[in-house]
Amino acid sequence: MPVPASSIRDPGWLDAQLAATAARFRLDRPASVGVLWWYSASSVLLGPAVAGFDPALESVVLFLHPDGRVLDARSPERVSERGPALRVALAEAVSAVSAASGAPEPALWAVATDSLANQVLWAGGSPEEAEDLAASVGAPLPVPRYVRVGGRLAVRRASCCLIYQAPGEGKCVSCPRQHPDERARRLRAVLG
Repeated sequence: MPVPASSIRDPGWLDAQLAATAARFRLDRPASVGVLWWYSASSVLLGPAVAGFDPALESVVLFLHPDGRVLDARSPERVSERGPALRVALAEAVSAVSAASGAPEPALWAVATDSLANQVLWAGGSPEEAEDLAASVGAPLPVPRYVRVGGRLAVRRASCCLIYQAPGEGKCVSCPRQHPDERARRLRAVLG
């Protein structure tokens, strides 16, 4: 189901998305729900910007699964300068998610930089491209970080999605809330 990305600024719509996430993962801590929803949504929302399309929330259309998960994001217009519009889009989205859930804004900005870093990798880009796009957005967006694992690049995450707080869920392979040796071992097992 397509919805305008500007819906993120609508408290009623966002509350419904957060409630669906809380139910799906059986989480009762609102701030954790906000971080987890934003982790999922931002990983898609950053796609158009990385691909050179207008990242403004008014330009982006989100495609939702019937259960509320954000599956894709598209923007119809190519732009040469993405940084200022992306800064506004992220600031509006981060502010809305923080207000709705109580999730701290710095944590949400860290999630956004990890989403940007992943989108650049998925698009075949380089760490320098991610760093340049992040620099064009500016603070408070952290600089994307990468690590080589078995000769392959992986995002060295600045954020945690908090999924491990949900019943029956563990920490992600690249979770920064595990010992670095354990994270490296798990990444090597996945990336070879």
